[in-house]
Amino acid sequence: MIYNAFGEDFYIEGQSIFGTSAFIATLSPWFMPLLFTLAGISSYYALQKRTPLAYMKERILKLLIPLLAGILLIVPAQTYIAERFHNGYTGGYLYQYVMFFAGPTDLTGTRGGFTPAHLWFILFLFGISMIALPIMIAYQKKQFNMDKMPLILLISMFVLPFLLNPILDVGHSAGRYFGYFILGYLFLSADILLEKLDKYRIYLLIAVTVCMIGNWFLFYFYLHGGGFNVPQFVFDIFHAFYGWIAILTVLGLGRHYCNFRNKITDYLASASFPVYIFHQSWVIVVAYWIFMLTDSAFAQILLIISASFILTYATYEICRRVPGLRFLFGIKAKNNAPIK
Repeated sequence: MIYNAFGEDFYIEGQSIFGTSAFIATLSPWFMPLLFTLAGISSYYALQKRTPLAYMKERILKLLIPLLAGILLIVPAQTYIAERFHNGYTGGYLYQYVMFFAGPTDLTGTRGGFTPAHLWFILFLFGISMIALPIMIAYQKKQFNMDKMPLILLISMFVLPFLLNPILDVGHSAGRYFGYFILGYLFLSADILLEKLDKYRIYLLIAVTVCMIGNWFLFYFYLHGGGFNVPQFVFDIFHAFYGWIAILTVLGLGRHYCNFRNKITDYLASASFPVYIFHQSWVIVVAYWIFMLTDSAFAQILLIISASFILTYATYEICRRVPGLRFLFGIKAKNNAPIK
């Protein structure tokens, strides 16, 4: 996002680069939707072992508290850098920390002011989990036979998040992500359907590759014009279809090739949530200082990725050893032994 070529504001901005922007365009239709879909799947298994009340308590401990802790302790560093980079702020961090909560804001925070920043994902996930709970409870009391569900019907379900997209669209659509969460819970938690995705994984991979190439062309013409005009409605449908096909493909390939665990996967699984909380602040802080060292975009990107990766995991390693911080950032107390 630091190098996006489509003109979207960010906390710190470098030169516009088509390649990094194309990478964003490739991932954006399906990456965050995949996380909400997986959250729906995991909620199915969570409710097999927990009462609804216990599920709600777990969501509060593992989502709401880390969200609040992240907004209080992690996010303000991003808008501090944004104020320095965009607005020429030269004051101290403490004053800017106060202004983070008290000053005017457009809620994006990309040029300063209060924002949940990347933690919008946790905010949405907590709200969606609570709103979807009555549906999930009702579903538990019914039995559905999915043995004969054709793949084409499963593919056609991309329509649900597409139709829900206008609901609470505040830059990110709560309705759209609710749709992915529910589809994960109701359908993709079923082993018989995951087996079907595994069986047809190569066909799905071909389909998603075609969609990806088409998306690149659309993105190129979006940036460069060339007389190619796609109605917004068609563009939105294509993105919804591409995103859903990509999710099904990832699940099919994952079930076939990644259905294993070892010390490395256990470590990364435990680290993934706090790493998500910490990563963007380090990316922005590191980028601010790297920009002062070199004007080479290639060197900047390499250094930003390397340094922020190390600092993010170092932060995780420190926090997981401190009980209070472990509680604040939703870090599991077990399965956190270092890799040997």
